[in-house]
Amino acid sequence: MKRLLMSSPVAVAAFWIAIYIVITLLPLLVLLFYFPPEGRGFWVEFSVALGFIGLAMMALQFALTARINRIEASYGVDIILQFHRYISLVAFCLILIHPLILFVTEPETLQLLNFPQAPWRARYAVIATLALIILVVTSVWRKRFNIPYEFWRTSHGILAVTAVTLGLAHALGVSYYLSFFWKTILWSAIAIIALLLLIYVRVIKPWFMVKKAYLVEEVIPQRGDVWTLALRSRGHEGMHFQPGQFAWITLAISPFRMREHPFSMSSSAVNPERLEFSIKALGDFTNHIKDVKPGTKAYLDGPYGVFTTDRYWDSAGFVLIAGGIGITPMMSMLVTAAERQDDRSFLLIYASKRWEDITFREELEALKDKIDLTIIHVLREPPEDWTGETGYVNRELLEKYIPIHRGSRHYFICAAPVMMDQVESDLHSLDVPVTNVHMEHFNLV
Repeated sequence: MKRLLMSSPVAVAAFWIAIYIVITLLPLLVLLFYFPPEGRGFWVEFSVALGFIGLAMMALQFALTARINRIEASYGVDIILQFHRYISLVAFCLILIHPLILFVTEPETLQLLNFPQAPWRARYAVIATLALIILVVTSVWRKRFNIPYEFWRTSHGILAVTAVTLGLAHALGVSYYLSFFWKTILWSAIAIIALLLLIYVRVIKPWFMVKKAYLVEEVIPQRGDVWTLALRSRGHEGMHFQPGQFAWITLAISPFRMREHPFSMSSSAVNPERLEFSIKALGDFTNHIKDVKPGTKAYLDGPYGVFTTDRYWDSAGFVLIAGGIGITPMMSMLVTAAERQDDRSFLLIYASKRWEDITFREELEALKDKIDLTIIHVLREPPEDWTGETGYVNRELLEKYIPIHRGSRHYFICAAPVMMDQVESDLHSLDVPVTNVHMEHFNLV
């Protein structure tokens, strides 16, 4: 009975949340088991506690970004990376508040900002804080500053390691709260775990990727300035995935260089030896997909994601709502259903700008002969003779087409953020259960 309970997705997800909270709050044990000497007031102790909690949160960021399958399978990379972004800002605020409280309550500590004359423990703190500030600024405003993704990702890792390492060195250098042996062991263990996770991401995982290389078989042009990159496994059985999942692609270079990009599979999950990724030309990397030559080496890290129909085998059918290139994971779901001869119903509501730019337009029509598929195209700029839906996917349109028994289906949304937010809100207003709505964002980085 206990084994069954822990194997359920909700129980596993709750377990990982509990682990995170326990590790984050461990520094508060300093205040519970170590009484400060006379003269140290509440605010000083409070600021130190905030600093410890912020440092623990920063160390745990390595676990959040390591793409550990057991953790990712409980939430999905999308949610984990969103949590990573927001919790980084929380940790950043806690770490900044820590010295500010000290400066206000004990003004003499301002002398520690005199970098040339300050002790090394204070210098560590200054450098770590500056690294953290640069990390946050370049992450939040990366696109505004036009920072290339590859450069940002490399510098992001360096800044994170610098901030955590020097932050721990500062804590150990102060030694006020870490003078006891068990406290030093505790923080050393956190540092070692963070280091091991870094080694896993930067060394071990790329090494496994090298052992399972792929070759580009062909690059297929699609409507809407989209190119399908077809990969064939080389010397192995390929990647077993669930329709709707995605993988990180490293193309034409070693995976140790960490220049990878996430894309959803658009091919059938029945054929793991040949994987297809349909990619819209939108940026520096994607604009060059059309120029990739057959025979080019590729490396994959995956599969990832919980945006898949395979998790809901008992659903009566599915409603797929896509916008633009958001059709990619939906295409994988549909072609997989066709090959499996799935007899459930599929409703696809597909928003596009123009009729001639609809990606997979002909392929989707062909699928209607193989599965129970209804397609509703919604055009923002329809041709003059268009008799279908126009404008945007709104509440009225959804109410017109989705099943009367709303809870009998699962709803998958993949589109631009504005459209996804609106569709999600409209579905909830139509009494679609929250647990039946699933979303996938375009941009994970």
